[in-house]
Amino acid sequence: MNRTTLSLIAGTTALAAVTGFAALSAPDTPGTDTAAKAAAQLPVERTSLLCPAPSTSDLAETSYTSFTPVTKGTGSGGKAELRAATEESADAPADGKDEGAGKDGGKSGKDKTAEPVLTPKEPGKPVTVDSSGGDAPALVGTADGRFAPGWTVQETTEVAAGTGRGLQGVNCTAPETDFWFPGVSTDADRTDYVHLTNPDDSAAVVDIELYGKDGALKSAVGEGITVQPHSSEPVLLSTLTDERQTNLTVHVNVRSGRVGAAVQALDDKLGGDWLAASADPSGSLVLPGIPKDATSVRLVAFTPADADADLKVRLASPSGLITPAGHETVHVKGGMTTAVDLGDVTRGEAGSLVLTPTDRSVPVVAALRVVRGKGDKQETAFIPASRPVGTRATSADNSGKGSTLSLTAPNAAATVKVTASAGSEGGTPVSKTYTIKAGTTQDIEPPVPGGLKGTYALTVEPVSGGPVYGARTLAASEGGVPAFTVQTLPDDRGTVAVPEADEDLSVLQK
Repeated sequence: MNRTTLSLIAGTTALAAVTGFAALSAPDTPGTDTAAKAAAQLPVERTSLLCPAPSTSDLAETSYTSFTPVTKGTGSGGKAELRAATEESADAPADGKDEGAGKDGGKSGKDKTAEPVLTPKEPGKPVTVDSSGGDAPALVGTADGRFAPGWTVQETTEVAAGTGRGLQGVNCTAPETDFWFPGVSTDADRTDYVHLTNPDDSAAVVDIELYGKDGALKSAVGEGITVQPHSSEPVLLSTLTDERQTNLTVHVNVRSGRVGAAVQALDDKLGGDWLAASADPSGSLVLPGIPKDATSVRLVAFTPADADADLKVRLASPSGLITPAGHETVHVKGGMTTAVDLGDVTRGEAGSLVLTPTDRSVPVVAALRVVRGKGDKQETAFIPASRPVGTRATSADNSGKGSTLSLTAPNAAATVKVTASAGSEGGTPVSKTYTIKAGTTQDIEPPVPGGLKGTYALTVEPVSGGPVYGARTLAASEGGVPAFTVQTLPDDRGTVAVPEADEDLSVLQK
């Protein structure tokens, strides 16, 4: 494909979506709508995204794909840009095994604004830029006007060999102040970094807390980490504690400012991938899109509450909700990380995990570590608990082969419209409608644009029925290794609820 080649200086960061005065919260039960009543849904006017530095490997090949769906109600103006961070961390790792970031943040002195590395031309058509090697920096992006609603950027990296070899993918995310990452590790075979990216003009101060099987791990190093303006800090988790634990939960709490956060989890033997943040703590969770050929699935759960959580475990299969034999429930102690190995729970069929309280509701976060392959030909990816598709979800960087779209309707049957965009280098959009039966997961080979050239994007829009959750899997075979990466499909925040005014304030009386 004739993609533009991206030549970037060394650095580290992440993209993030700002939706003005939008307010989103996780539901207590899958699909519960907590949006304000009697509020108009209007397109967002400005969006920010943060992309982490993709890799330190010289063998890394990375592509960034930007896409904005065509949204009704937007004007003809606006633009979107992705730029390298204008200020880089002084402690950025050189070889993926470095000492992690310190409290003093990044170095200053880079006042010159970076040139855009990717500038989309029009909504409805993806744009891709490529980078080779281990010196690609983190990116900071903004979009306004017609480019803002639903703006999505996918970062996909192929690493041919070494720690983390395989396919790694992550959706560039919005800056926030609170993140939960169940499923990280400080094992000797794992190299896990949490990437913190600050898109703003003032420094952010961040605390990183670790919770293991016995509760909080002591660490003064994780307190008060400064992330300088327009910069990124990669923090190696094994430098925050002397304890080596296989299953941990990371809580990123921002004291001041806001950041984008994502965890890069790399394994010496099992490849690796990005671990995105779990949906906010909730009594019920859905983890969609377990590949049907998964050979090992591990559930990692954590509750920040003082009370314990007892959860019913069910698999939404193509035929309905089933209870995995021997794993009917899971008990999560308050403040402690719990891990359960579910084995090949999907048994060759599409599946999504549905967690619901057995009695009283206690807020929980969760993620899955999924392995494909056997022996020395194994590859790892992660699936965090996700928000529902909502109004619309968007997935970028799809090709003619290797993409699987997984949709689940845990409560009630639903009808969804899936649209394949025009290709980045040519092609005609195509839409298809699918019906997902209640309590099931359906893997579909997504529609492909007519005459496709380049990559394309997918949008998922519920038409009727209950809430829908989704995930997209990218797969490729590399030297016999079943490389893959999974991205969940929460609402793309393309619209914002604007409450109607109770009275006309346009005229003020004396």
